[in-house]
Amino acid sequence: MRPRHDTDPEQFIADFFTSFTADLLGSDEDAGLIVDRYHTPDIVQVADGHRMDRDKLVAHTRPVRRKRPDSRIEVHEALAHGDRVAARYTLHVDNPKRPLAMEVHFFGQFTPDGRMRRSHMLTRTVPADPEPAPGQPAPRARDLPAESA
Repeated sequence: MRPRHDTDPEQFIADFFTSFTADLLGSDEDAGLIVDRYHTPDIVQVADGHRMDRDKLVAHTRPVRRKRPDSRIEVHEALAHGDRVAARYTLHVDNPKRPLAMEVHFFGQFTPDGRMRRSHMLTRTVPADPEPAPGQPAPRARDLPAESA
């Protein structure tokens, strides 16, 4: 993991989640070892009021690994202060049944080496946009019509 202070906050969040997902889905390495590379042993994630510690996070990765969906993260904005990062991003997932998009409001704390120690997330499902054409950037929320943002 790259230290957070060496990277723009938007790029850091995009790289963190993209790398974690790629490592998780791109190998058959033990999920616990991958989680430990990206998270501290005392990790606590709270998403929409549901608390996950390390063991629950590892368990949460199992169905994702079975399905191995394609995904991409679109960071709309991010701010950093010390070891804290706040970000708003959309997670796009290509599910076999239908595409899924989830807007995430993220507040996290990271160690100097870039591992996540704590996070709080509020999420909501939003209309899924199709994958951008090759060579075309993904639309940013501020570029979408008001009813889509």
